[in-house]
Amino acid sequence: MSTTAPPVQRRPARRRRSPGWVPHQHGAWAMLATPLLVGALASGPRPAHLLLAAFWFAGYLAFFATGLWLKARRRSRYLAPVRAYLLLAAGLGLALLTVSPGLLRWTPLFILPLGVGLVASATRHERALVSGLATSAGSSLMTLVAYDLGGTQDRTRAWLLTAVLACYFVGTVFYVKSAIRERDNTSFLVVSVTYHLLVAALALLLPAPAGPVLATTGFALAARAALLPRLGWSPARLGVGEIGWTLVVASAALLLV
Repeated sequence: MSTTAPPVQRRPARRRRSPGWVPHQHGAWAMLATPLLVGALASGPRPAHLLLAAFWFAGYLAFFATGLWLKARRRSRYLAPVRAYLLLAAGLGLALLTVSPGLLRWTPLFILPLGVGLVASATRHERALVSGLATSAGSSLMTLVAYDLGGTQDRTRAWLLTAVLACYFVGTVFYVKSAIRERDNTSFLVVSVTYHLLVAALALLLPAPAGPVLATTGFALAARAALLPRLGWSPARLGVGEIGWTLVVASAALLLV
């Protein structure tokens, strides 16, 4: 009797899904959503804000996929999500301009942040400080667009809200780097704390009650920037904490500015 074992049936190998479809930068979502919501709530939400939100998030997906494609030296397996998300963002953008063509005036403001981010990806320096600062400030500009779409004419308030969010999100770049990648760099920690203290001091120039409240919030953020990086928290724990601070800053800006 033969003792030869039957041949093993191998399953056909599954095709790996091309990279770039799902962003892995989880902290970016709050940085995208907050300026959009603050601008919309400050000027009055409209149905068109839903279309703006769809375009904004599709644009981020296209930006992420393009950055990954550039970092991978433009390999073809990274190209599918770039094409899909660019087409989606372009379609939504055209629909948005049909509803509110005046929004096109804000386009030049986004060129520099986008360019810095994409060049950083192409040169494999996407985690460099300048890239983080540019994309954080660029995300805050959506406050202006969402505010404009609401139809309110007080541009001074729109710029102030944008400045508050930009100062906060830029500060998170310093803070997160000092707590993770630059954890053992005392000089970087000093830069981070100094930045937060300067922003808090500048907030005192605003009239009451906005100035004192935002300055107090700023000094509290400076204390967190000085103390928490020494605790060795995980990125996930740091991220949860920043959700709370984002809500505090956004709420204070909406109520007081």
